[in-house]
Amino acid sequence: MNKSLGTAVLVLAAVATASHAHGAEHKKHAVVLGAARSVPYSRAGDPAGAAADETALKIRALVVDSAVKEWVTGDAHDVTDRSFVVRRAMRLNDALPGEKLGPGDKTSQWVWQRGPWLLVDRVTGHITALKLPDYDPAVSQVSWFRDYGAYCGVTPSGKTLYAVVAQVAVRKPLLTKKLEALDADGRTQAACGTTEWQREPLRVTFHPAGRDAASFDIAPGSAVLVEDSGDEPETNQPAKTN
Repeated sequence: MNKSLGTAVLVLAAVATASHAHGAEHKKHAVVLGAARSVPYSRAGDPAGAAADETALKIRALVVDSAVKEWVTGDAHDVTDRSFVVRRAMRLNDALPGEKLGPGDKTSQWVWQRGPWLLVDRVTGHITALKLPDYDPAVSQVSWFRDYGAYCGVTPSGKTLYAVVAQVAVRKPLLTKKLEALDADGRTQAACGTTEWQREPLRVTFHPAGRDAASFDIAPGSAVLVEDSGDEPETNQPAKTN
């Protein structure tokens, strides 16, 4: 290789490196939670999620790169140093078919409801809805520890209350233990009560209403959450020379 050809190759390599670094810089995402504000909320608008005496729901904007992607409610929990979970707040159209609004009435057909839990990656900006086994928004209040979520689950028939421990990115629950039968009047958040975690040994304790506490040991395992770099795959092209 002559001197001029070698210099050209070095220049092309430097340009490619600078372009890659410039592209990587633009792939960084800003993920923030906005300030909390209250919106009207009631059991009439959210029969599965609102308490009988709830009149307002505190929500926050989930903002990615200065754009509002979702509305969320409640506390967020850091799963790793870059991923966190938070519960979605959904605004649904409550208008009946053919229903007409009064003059100047632009909001009465919309109601707020508590939605599923979201997994948010601060690096890539990706937002994923978590599908928690036997999750019921009226009963399941998730208590998070590491990448484990403990809550009371309800069978599809709605007649049985279960102690459930799920792990983020794992399809099957780590624990499902029957707690008690559940009647229609008992389908409230109070039916499960509080849930407590213990680190060593790893143990979770449920406090269902009207029953003694139930504790379960969990076999600790490694986190299986895969966090992508978010970078586009590189394609190595040979430098062209004349």
